[in-house]
Amino acid sequence: MASNADTFDYVVVGGGTAGSILTNRLSAGGARVCLLEAGPVDRHPFIHIPAGYIKNIYSRKLTWNFMSKPTPHTSNRSFMLPQGRVLGGSSSINGLNHVRGQRSDYDGWAELGNKGWSYPEVLPYFKRSERRIGPGDDKVRGRDGELPITDLDLIHPICETFIEGAETLGIPRNPDYNSGNQAGSGYFQRTVHKGYRYSAAKAFLRPAQRRQNVEVRTSAQAASIIFDGQRAVGVRYVRDNRIGSMTEIRARREVILCAGALNTPKLLQLSGIGPVDILNDLGLNVRANVPGVGSNLRDHYGVRMVAQLKGVRTFNSIASGLPLGLEIAKWLLGKPSLLSVSPSLVHLFWKSSPALDVPDLEFVMTPASFREGTVGLLDTVPGMTVGVWQTRPESKGYVKAISTDIFEPPTINPNYLSDTYDQDVLLRSIHLGRKLMSTTPLQPYLEGNTNPQKALQTDGELLDWARREGTTAYHMTGTARMGPESDPQAVVNNQLQVRGFDRLRVADASIMPCMPSGNTNAPTMMIAEKAADMILGRTLDAIDY
Repeated sequence: MASNADTFDYVVVGGGTAGSILTNRLSAGGARVCLLEAGPVDRHPFIHIPAGYIKNIYSRKLTWNFMSKPTPHTSNRSFMLPQGRVLGGSSSINGLNHVRGQRSDYDGWAELGNKGWSYPEVLPYFKRSERRIGPGDDKVRGRDGELPITDLDLIHPICETFIEGAETLGIPRNPDYNSGNQAGSGYFQRTVHKGYRYSAAKAFLRPAQRRQNVEVRTSAQAASIIFDGQRAVGVRYVRDNRIGSMTEIRARREVILCAGALNTPKLLQLSGIGPVDILNDLGLNVRANVPGVGSNLRDHYGVRMVAQLKGVRTFNSIASGLPLGLEIAKWLLGKPSLLSVSPSLVHLFWKSSPALDVPDLEFVMTPASFREGTVGLLDTVPGMTVGVWQTRPESKGYVKAISTDIFEPPTINPNYLSDTYDQDVLLRSIHLGRKLMSTTPLQPYLEGNTNPQKALQTDGELLDWARREGTTAYHMTGTARMGPESDPQAVVNNQLQVRGFDRLRVADASIMPCMPSGNTNAPTMMIAEKAADMILGRTLDAIDY
């Protein structure tokens, strides 16, 4: 049993993006908050150096090391799914790009029956988190938040040439894709300030930890939720990966799950909440048959197109040896440096078909070529890489606990490209990508060798290439979907309360009813900000923009 010392007002499970924000906001008024994080403290230097991203995603210490289930739609390959397992969560290991999505994403959430989640109603929560350093309309952009959002300070000539080439295809420059209008190209806004990564832990959790009413417990992996009838009253967790160290912690007011789209459904299932067949297979008592727990998993699946270049110095030639030493010196002096850039420099949001009202493709461009079949590892020859993924895929998968051993990873099947519509959109994105990589402004720099090879011309050949070489964008969502009572797959209501239970909420990417049009870290921050106000009985006025 938990002692009085182990009783708090709120217990937050997961010290990532959402958990860091919620701990800050809930404790600001004096409530006692305990945050449980399965991973370590975020001390590793590669977390704080933006270029350390390449090391972080392969770290066995800082990530969960999840793997997806092989499927025939992607040539029976299994994908690494490196979710953050450290304070700051995936905001400590991600690609640093800040992307809110489009107005229509959130209006779509509201149209599905989720009252209070339209774009005008969520916009104030996007603003509250951020401290936008750079141009932008103050009606839309936040200036006083804890998280600095900056513009790229290292402009490479090939990036400018790529953007100029896009303009020749009728794709305009967009100075602020986070303004609500996403269409066009330009440079990514980043969670980088003065050369350092700003994770959610650094921006939100660190200030909260200075309060006496906040306790953060690392190396504390949640095992199950404790209930009194249908009311959540605490959490059982294990310290330092030791089975014999099971501990209970109690919550007077609420238990809030912020463990992410892969761990949150697993924890609910191990607590007896989920599809009855999964619970029966595990030999667990069925507390509630909730079919949507672990269902509706969506992720972005994309391809990386590579062209070798000539007559220009790319990142390939400055990422090792003496040139790298110079970049390190620049970074130490606070000057623009390779060490302080995100993996993708240029964004391009566009439509796969003229019939669409809003973009459904996200292109990312870097003045570097990468090794075939790997993520983030540079090739030895100069080049450029253009990645692309469909922002709102129709393919859905699942997360399923397969053991009552809390250290056993769940089965994860994103089911990439299982929907034929997604296959069609991916093919269109490849054709557009080829055009973007062969525009007139780029012609003087193109060496000729590309991936996919020019010999691949038919849709069948290109789709086969995409199945063999495509990869995840690490944007898992939807496994505890928000929806009205009429939605049989809904896990939480529009207040993020788990249906049928008291004092239990989910506030992370798993509640997203549909994928947002872009990277998922900024929308997760918005969800946490809005959840905090729901819990505290507050609301911000909508901004009709």
